[in-house]
Amino acid sequence: MKETKADIVLHPVRMRIVQTLINGKKLSSQQIGGKLPDIPQATLYRHINKLLDANILKVVAENPVRGTIEKIYALATDSASITAEDISNWSPEEHKNYFMKFITTVKADFEKYVSQKEFDMEKDGAGYRQVSFYATDEEYIEFIQHLQQGVMKLVENEDSPTRRKRTLSTIITTENK
Repeated sequence: MKETKADIVLHPVRMRIVQTLINGKKLSSQQIGGKLPDIPQATLYRHINKLLDANILKVVAENPVRGTIEKIYALATDSASITAEDISNWSPEEHKNYFMKFITTVKADFEKYVSQKEFDMEKDGAGYRQVSFYATDEEYIEFIQHLQQGVMKLVENEDSPTRRKRTLSTIITTENK
């Protein structure tokens, strides 16, 4: 059975590679590996190649470096996004499968966080929460737009000595009346 874009992108390692390249970033495999130091080099290359084969990544430059060619990667335009059309074609079983892949990635991120030598959930602003609320469709859309704007502003930040990487995962469900 042929893998779908969701199968490819929702793999935990490949999702992390894609996340390093959002907002138009262009990085070499060495630079990607520097941002994902827990992923062995051979594994990283294998997953970069899988993303290239699926046209989710593209090579945007090739630089000669000490007798070899260093490739610079970027996301192919919107190719890593799972579209509303993609989602509308999924069966309930496919939704459950992709959701479990997503949860596995979230679980791995959380395990990595709590396995650090020192962590302080309150000080770090880390945790897991669930809140239910009532909103009209219009109120909800406005809330989501504000949330997206805030997140996109932060996603544009570059790594620096004063910034720590933080991961926000969202799961939203709605009860129909």
